[in-house]
Amino acid sequence: MTSDPTTPTSTSASTPTSTSASTPASTSTGQLPVAGRADVRRAAAGLVGADRRAFALVLGLNALAALAGLAGPWLLGRIVDEVRAGSGVGAVDRMAFAILLCSLAQLLLARWARYVGHRFGERTLARVRERFVDRALALPASVVERAGTGDLTTRGTADVTAVGTTLRDAGPELLINSVQALFLAGAVFVLDPLLGVVSVLGLTPVWCALRWYLRRARAAYLAEGAATSEVAESLAATVAGARTVEAFRLADRRVRSNREALEVSRRTRFHTLYLRSVFFPAVEVSYVVPVACVLLLGGVLHTHGSVSLGAVVAGAVYLQQLAGPLDEVLMRIEQLQAGGASFARVEGLARAPRAATGDSPVPADDRIDVSGVRYAYDRGGEVLRGVDLTVRPGERLAVVGPSGAGKTTLSRLLAGVDAPTEGSVTVGGVPVVGLGPERLRRQVVLVTQEHHVFLGTVRDNLLIAEPAAPDARLWAALAAVGAEEWVRELPDGLDTELGTGGPRTDGSQAQQLALARVVLADPHTLILDEATALLDPTTARHTERALAAVLEGRTVIAVAHRLHTAHDADRVAVMEDGLLTELGTHDELVAAGGAYAALWGSWHGEPSAPGEGQPPEPAKDLPPAPAEGLPPEPAEGLPPAPAEGRPSGPEAG
Repeated sequence: MTSDPTTPTSTSASTPTSTSASTPASTSTGQLPVAGRADVRRAAAGLVGADRRAFALVLGLNALAALAGLAGPWLLGRIVDEVRAGSGVGAVDRMAFAILLCSLAQLLLARWARYVGHRFGERTLARVRERFVDRALALPASVVERAGTGDLTTRGTADVTAVGTTLRDAGPELLINSVQALFLAGAVFVLDPLLGVVSVLGLTPVWCALRWYLRRARAAYLAEGAATSEVAESLAATVAGARTVEAFRLADRRVRSNREALEVSRRTRFHTLYLRSVFFPAVEVSYVVPVACVLLLGGVLHTHGSVSLGAVVAGAVYLQQLAGPLDEVLMRIEQLQAGGASFARVEGLARAPRAATGDSPVPADDRIDVSGVRYAYDRGGEVLRGVDLTVRPGERLAVVGPSGAGKTTLSRLLAGVDAPTEGSVTVGGVPVVGLGPERLRRQVVLVTQEHHVFLGTVRDNLLIAEPAAPDARLWAALAAVGAEEWVRELPDGLDTELGTGGPRTDGSQAQQLALARVVLADPHTLILDEATALLDPTTARHTERALAAVLEGRTVIAVAHRLHTAHDADRVAVMEDGLLTELGTHDELVAAGGAYAALWGSWHGEPSAPGEGQPPEPAKDLPPAPAEGLPPEPAEGLPPAPAEGRPSGPEAG
């Protein structure tokens, strides 16, 4: 399923319910790898081997069609010799009829071969698509984020389409015409070895042009594919951040960036066009050389009685016919270079890091330990510089600090999205990055401000988290996050198609579906990173009510930007410049008079006196205090302290 473009935030690689076990990072540049020549040959051989009977049938039919095509020029030469010998019209008619039968046989065999070849190509393309999807889904989120969704999208669309065209059209045509070209060249040798040698020498210019082209084509087409991916990535980033671009007046900068990407793409396309512009004219001129050589040498040999006139005519016709298959072969080789470069990019996913699979260790408990963790991004300095932290089961921890302090990076490490450069992050004594996707999803889920609605039914959107969940659990999850009412009002309930042609979902509904997936996944730990930061106040209040139901009884780690979240937490961790500088309860940290106390005083509007730990007056962006007797609005990310124990029923873990 694909993301629903009707939702306000549907462009990120991560979802609120997705947590990927991390693996070693991608390449230093963050780009997805490209398969080498040996890997491409091995993969191509594997695809052929998977359908070897069809491939053998294609070769056999092509060989029979080529043999049938050889009879025409040979019989034409025989007609010339028979006429010179004074044979009657009957002999000519019989050989002319034989030429007609052979031409008909060649036509039927060639069409059958193309039919079998195209079916072979379609089946092979289906295997390529399925393998690509499996590998793409196995990529850790961190690898996709570093590479950019544009690269992955281009490989899954333009590159897979190019591979499909090669398998469906270029492959079968290349086989057919290659066999025909070989048989035609061999037929000249059978007529007269000397004529055969001359014809091969006459093809030398074609060979030189082909070598010149092949030495440059692969790198050129790989560069063109990479430039196309960069254009897609640049455009996707601009569209995804359109509001930010507008708010910070970055339009001119983004236009320049897109134009630079387009210029690089233009240059790479012009380079491949230059290669073709040199290659094909040189080949077209070279076709005349072997025919002229055979006619000249054949005339000399016939004058000396070494070869018959019919043999010279047949040899010239064979070489004239050779131009057609050879031209098709060379054209398909050009297409094969483009398809091979695309296949190398598609197969490159096999070399990319993959999420942990198989049986992973079982954590002893739900305790999370962060020990001596350091982390640096590929093209940046160190973000975390030795963090030590322990989160007890059932605890509500708020992580606060200025922008760029490393809060989001720490949350990604805790969720297993990224692996620390040094140190370890463990849950129940087991490294988080060593947990398989299914087990990790039961342990830790990262909820961000980006929420997805996938094209498909409401049921499809929910079953992503728990494929075996019955309808009763789906409705219970929707009820837990306050979404049951509007889902029941949909035309077909759970079976209502969302997205194109279906009902549109707003930000609140999209987030409710995401939170329902969290309920179905039923992790013991939830990590909240600005889960409501981009929503308007009304939607945020609806979301906070939903969060209160989801978070009850679970371990909660919230990256807090509104300090009332920290006030309601069991403990507060203060991050500054990649270091954990303070850790304690709200009252303890306010009394200590350190960085948290300064943040608290600034947020509250006045410096806090030591020991002051009462909740502040509501800020302007918060709803007014509820009337007496009504339940209070939950704070962002953290509900009021729940009763002991986990919830019962389908939501319980």
